[in-house]
Amino acid sequence: MAAVYAQPAAANYYTPPSHAPTKQRGYRLCDNCGAVENPAVSRFRLCGGCMITQYCTQDCQKRHWASHKAICQHTSSQMKQPVAPQVDENIFKGLRKFTSTHADLLGWAGFQALQLKRNSSNIRHKALLIELSYRPGADSSRRFSIKGTHVVPRTYVTDNDQLVAADIQRREERCRQRGGIGTAVVLIQCGDISQVMPVEVDSPNRISWDTREDWADVLHHFVESGRTDFKPISSTRSGIVYG
Repeated sequence: MAAVYAQPAAANYYTPPSHAPTKQRGYRLCDNCGAVENPAVSRFRLCGGCMITQYCTQDCQKRHWASHKAICQHTSSQMKQPVAPQVDENIFKGLRKFTSTHADLLGWAGFQALQLKRNSSNIRHKALLIELSYRPGADSSRRFSIKGTHVVPRTYVTDNDQLVAADIQRREERCRQRGGIGTAVVLIQCGDISQVMPVEVDSPNRISWDTREDWADVLHHFVESGRTDFKPISSTRSGIVYG
C-alpha cells in the first residue's frame, strides 16, 4: 500500500515554476580547502573535466589539480568512450549536464532510497542506481527520462573501478572528520554510459529532510517535467519548510 503524506515532497510539486528555472548546486565543500559554499555570497565552480568536484576559487582549483588530475582525467575519458554509430554523441555531454543540473534532486533521492535517516550504516553498503533513457531531439531539459531505479550493493560501483573507489573513500574520510556519516553513492546510467555521483552526507541529526517513501515518484516527476527547482520538505520545530 502506497504511503500517504499530508504535504507534498516539494514546495512547488503541483505548480509550474513562476520564473525561469535556475541551476541549483546545493550544499558544497571546496575540494581543496574544505570551505562550505554560501550561495548568497558566491557560487562554487565545478571542475569542467569531471563535472563533480567543486572549488571556492580558481586558485583552489589550481592548487588541487596535482591530486585531482588522475580521477578527473579518468572520469572524463570514461564519458568519451567510443560507442556504436547509432548512439547520439551528445549523450556524453548531456549526461554530465543532467547530473550537474539535478544534483540537489539526485542527492535527495539517494538519501531517501538508502533510508539514511533510519539506518545511517546503509551508506557503507548500498548505492542508488538510476537508469535513464535518452530522447534525441527532445527539448534540452527533457532529453533524459527515468527508466528505472534500483538500490544495489555499493560494491557494484566500487569493485569495478579502483580510482573511483579511492575518490569515494577520500571524500568519506573528509566527511566523517567534519562530523558527517560518509559518502552516499549515486550511479547515473544511460545504456553503456554512466557517471558516479558521490554525495557527502551530514549527520542525520542535523538533516531535517522528511523521510519519504515516494522518492522515486518525485524523482520521476521533476525529471520528466524538466524541472530544476526542486526544494525538499523539512519538518522543523518552527513548522514546515522547503529547501
